[in-house]
Amino acid sequence: MPHTVALLAAASEDQGPGNTLRIVLLASLVGAVLLGWFLLRGYRNDDNND
Repeated sequence: MPHTVALLAAASEDQGPGNTLRIVLLASLVGAVLLGWFLLRGYRNDDNND
């Protein structure tokens, strides 16, 4: 049993760039949505711009 706990602890400490890539992907998606909203709102036609 202690051997299994040691293996699980070692495996959980060495996960690689998973969390970093997840954060970068999430930030990229949010940035893309905000950029699209910012660019597309200029094409909105409210009948006020003659």
